[in-house]
Amino acid sequence: MRRLYRSRTDRMIWGVCGGLANYFDVDPTIIRVLAVVSIFITGFSILAYIIMAVIVPLEPTAGPMSQ
Repeated sequence: MRRLYRSRTDRMIWGVCGGLANYFDVDPTIIRVLAVVSIFITGFSILAYIIMAVIVPLEPTAGPMSQ
């Protein structure tokens, strides 16, 4: 089962758009353009982005976990 994570490497602000692009296997630029357009159409998308930045976990690191 695939999980949605915020991207650690492909990020501009909080990695939400990069994580969505990884999840849907599309170019991150497309997701970012859609996000900016939706911000101008409705103000709700700003709130949705902030909520996703808080709720969606950051993707795990690739290396062994350090304690």
